[in-house]
Amino acid sequence: MSLIGVLRTGVSGMNAQSNRISTVAENIQNASTTGYKRTSTEFSSLLVESNAVGDYNSGAVETTIRRSVGQDGPIASTTSDSDLAISGNGFFVVKDAGGAPFLTRAGNFVVDGPTGNLVNAGGFTLQGYSLANGEPNPVLNGIADLQPINVSSLGQQARPTLNGTIDGNLSFETPVSTGAVSKKSSLKVFDNVGQAKILDVTMTKTGATTWTVSFADQAAPGTTLASTTLTFDANGKVASGGSATLTVPNGRAMTIDLSAMTQLSGNTALSGTADGSAPTAVTGTAFGSDGTVYATFADGTRKAAFKVPLANVASPDNLSPRAGNVFIPSNDSGDIQVGFAGENGRGAIKSRALEQSNVDVSTELTTMIESQTVYTANSKVFMTGNEMLETLMNLKR
Repeated sequence: MSLIGVLRTGVSGMNAQSNRISTVAENIQNASTTGYKRTSTEFSSLLVESNAVGDYNSGAVETTIRRSVGQDGPIASTTSDSDLAISGNGFFVVKDAGGAPFLTRAGNFVVDGPTGNLVNAGGFTLQGYSLANGEPNPVLNGIADLQPINVSSLGQQARPTLNGTIDGNLSFETPVSTGAVSKKSSLKVFDNVGQAKILDVTMTKTGATTWTVSFADQAAPGTTLASTTLTFDANGKVASGGSATLTVPNGRAMTIDLSAMTQLSGNTALSGTADGSAPTAVTGTAFGSDGTVYATFADGTRKAAFKVPLANVASPDNLSPRAGNVFIPSNDSGDIQVGFAGENGRGAIKSRALEQSNVDVSTELTTMIESQTVYTANSKVFMTGNEMLETLMNLKR
């Protein structure tokens, strides 16, 4: 074994421990970084074959950097509705200011003032699918059809009535009508521009177990929008005619459910509901565990506006890290696959929660002490080899 080889081996060991200390330093400084994934240094030996019997040539040590991307960090509760954590597998899809896509577990999103987009602490914008045209049909292996999550873009909206219900009891003792209306009430609905419309509801008993229910626009007396014949069975339950469909003036087609009506002994007592609302502004955002993003309005109602997907790769630990606590696919990680929370092994999305760093500071401090000790030992090897080399050189003198 040559003494020069001893020097090289000592230097190799010191370089390896320097790399290890660097990863420890990065882990400790990011121990409080949301969604940060621990970095570790793995060692492997490089041996040099010896031709002579009894001769030994020392090799070196090689280091490989690994990230524990697939290991979840603890989840902590917060008070912000826009803080998101993934419990289980998956990554949020985000984009930078230039539109380049990345993956991240850092869900500390806030509404960006100038744009209204949801942006995390690294400056990356959360991406999702619009629900304006119904449920999305995502490209499973691509993210080109994603767009920024921005509920403020909905602005002030009016929601026309699409569904209503009328339930309660029609008195069994009501006499069969000879032309007069047996019961009259009304139902408030909304048209396309959010204007309230009043529908007159008249109920006329035409037989022992039959009632005619008619709907008219209160603003246009005498104009019937729709009618249905309710038929009750011997138990006072609806046997037929339990719904009616009409078009709200200047509005949409709506269905009124009458199936919960009864004809029992006692007083006539009715109640009714209808969806839709007058124009109201967006006041906030709410998230479902499946990734649905709801716009909440000033009147307390909400509307599904976007759906946040979760991306995954075959080998998360082989993703390539980038500045801002984000990742991009590498040759070893596999391509991005897109789906929704709870599907194909993906985790759930938790609102008002953040995933903490998966760094254990006590483990890092132990590793730091170990690396310092091994580094010192390698430096002693180098110094000893150098002294032996000097002794050899002095023999010639």
